[in-house]
Amino acid sequence: MCGTQRGAPKDYLLKGNFFTSLVMTRVLYSAFRLGFLLWLFWLPGPVRATMQSAPAQGTLAQELAGENPFFTSEQEFRFTLVLPIDDILRDRGANPALHAATLLYQDETGKKTSLPVQVRVRGNRRKDPTVCDFPPLLISFPKAFSASTPFGKVQELKMTTHCLEDSYVLREYLVYKLYNALTTMSFRARLCRVTYQDANGKRKSAEHQSFLLEEASAMALRNKATIIPKLFFIGMQHTDQRKMAMVAFFQYMIGNTDWSVPYRHNIRLLSPDKNATCIPVPYDFDYCGLVMTPYAEPPPQLGITSVRQRLFRGYGFSEEIYKETRTLFNDHQKAFYNIYELCPYLSKDEKLFASRFLEDFYKTLNDPKDFERNIVRVGRRNEKQYTNIKGL
Repeated sequence: MCGTQRGAPKDYLLKGNFFTSLVMTRVLYSAFRLGFLLWLFWLPGPVRATMQSAPAQGTLAQELAGENPFFTSEQEFRFTLVLPIDDILRDRGANPALHAATLLYQDETGKKTSLPVQVRVRGNRRKDPTVCDFPPLLISFPKAFSASTPFGKVQELKMTTHCLEDSYVLREYLVYKLYNALTTMSFRARLCRVTYQDANGKRKSAEHQSFLLEEASAMALRNKATIIPKLFFIGMQHTDQRKMAMVAFFQYMIGNTDWSVPYRHNIRLLSPDKNATCIPVPYDFDYCGLVMTPYAEPPPQLGITSVRQRLFRGYGFSEEIYKETRTLFNDHQKAFYNIYELCPYLSKDEKLFASRFLEDFYKTLNDPKDFERNIVRVGRRNEKQYTNIKGL
C-alpha cells in the first residue's frame, strides 16, 4: 500500500519544514476543535448520552457499549458463502458493485440457516489481481435481518480473505490479537473458516481461512467514543501522547511503517468526549514484518529495504512516557508470546519466526543504547523532518 505505485498522487510522500508544519498544525487543530465541538453539538441526544454516560449494568451495558459476542469468541467460525465468483473477481475497479450472495451457517442448535447478503471487492493494494488471486471482501447484511444471528447487530463487515494463501490471514489476525491485549480501544477480529461456493456452478468449492473485522462504529461505541471524521487534519502531536506512544511502539514492534495519523492511513481517531484529546487506533497490518506478505515493500524514501527492518515512525516523547510505555510492553511480553504459542493453527516454524521477531524488539526496548539510537533519536529526527505516508 505504501510502495511506489504508478499513478500515485504527487503528495503521496510529503516532507515538511518543522516550524512551518507546527504553525499550520496549530491553526488546523484550532479549527478542528471548533468544528468538532459544533459537530458534537448537533449529534442526536442519545448518541451524546451514550458517549458521556456512566457504565450501565447487564444487557443494557452491552447495548450501550456496543458489545458483540461474535467478536469475543476465540473459536473459528465456519460458514459457506455462495457468490458469483467470476463476476466478483472481474469487478475490481475503483467502484466495485455489490453482488447478491447467500451466507450459510449452522446455529447453536445445529440447524442450517441461510442469510441473503451482498458482497463486493474492497481494499487497496490487495484488490490488485497481480497481488491477490482472491481479494478482500465487504459483506453487506440486510437492514431488516435479526440481530439474533451469530454475527450480532451488524451492517457491514470487512472480510480479509486468503489472498494468496491462508497463512497470511492467520498472521494478520494474530497481530490484531496482540493489540487487543494492550487496549480495548482496538479493532476486534473473528477468525473464520469459509467455504466459497460458486453461484454459477463454474468453479469447484474451496475452503479457506479468513477473518471478519469489527465495524469501526461498533468499536467506537464499545469504548463510548466517537470517530473523528477524516476531513479534520490532525497531527500526532495533537493526540493523547500516552496512547500515541503505545501505537508508535506497537507499530515498531510488528515492523509496520504503513500508517499515518494526519492522513488517517490505516489509523482511526477516536474522541472519548468533547474535552479529550484524540486517541489513535491502528488497523490493516498486512504490510508489517510480523505478517511478511510477499507483496509488502516499504517505500524507498524511508531508507529501509524490507518490512523485516524496523523503523520508528513516532515523534519524541517525554522521559515519563517512554518509561511508562516500556513498562507496558514489558508487562505484556508473556501475553504476546502466548498468543502465538497457544494458537493451534500455527506451524512450529511460524511460531519460532514470531518468537524471534518479538525477541529482537525486546532487545532494543531494554538495551539503553539501542533504545536511544533506534527510538529516542529517531523520534527527535521525525519531529524536525518527517516523511508522511498518505497512502493510496
